[in-house]
Amino acid sequence: MKLPTIPASRRPILFAALALAVLLGAFGFVADEVIEGDTVVFDRAVTMVLRDNGDIMNPIGPAWLEEAGRDVTSLGSFSVLGLIVILVLIGLLLVKRPWTAAYVTFAVLSGTILSSVFKQIYDRPRPEMLEAMRVFTSSFPSGHATVSAVVYLTLAALLAPLCADRRLAILCLGAGVFLTLLVGVSRVYLGVHYPTDVIAGWSLGAAWALVCWVGANVLGLNRR
Repeated sequence: MKLPTIPASRRPILFAALALAVLLGAFGFVADEVIEGDTVVFDRAVTMVLRDNGDIMNPIGPAWLEEAGRDVTSLGSFSVLGLIVILVLIGLLLVKRPWTAAYVTFAVLSGTILSSVFKQIYDRPRPEMLEAMRVFTSSFPSGHATVSAVVYLTLAALLAPLCADRRLAILCLGAGVFLTLLVGVSRVYLGVHYPTDVIAGWSLGAAWALVCWVGANVLGLNRR
């Protein structure tokens, strides 16, 4: 029996739906395991790989590497992300794309609210090895991982199609993914989050960025 052919115009949406199902499934699985307490061994094992000589309070590597970790993790802070979004919004307004600017604002603010809501729902305590960094919210999911995924991946997905050069578009997408991963890893390295916090944050943030990308396609906001 011949399988039905999917029109080329619908394939991106189909792939996006499948990816969304995987990302939400991953978040749900991790969240369920965290609630049941089944991630303790995994979280500790990954965390200890990044500790020096088994000292849970001491990240692996020289002092400059730990300082670099703090610099990198700031790329996922509300202050830095806010400045990046503001600069992008100004750029979009200068090239006369006000609706795209409004949509980016909606995507970022709603993603941030989503992260805060889930933090309130799960209210997981932070790792006990917190020392040098001040934190103000609960642990699950990682706010830095979630919001950096929302911002960097959404901006990359919306701006890449506007690039005239394909290589520049690939660089835009690659930078979004790279920065998102880097911020998440830095949170575990510094000991301010469990690995499962970051995995859940990546999954949730990427899922929301994907939803926003589909919405932008439907509205035609990322067409040159």
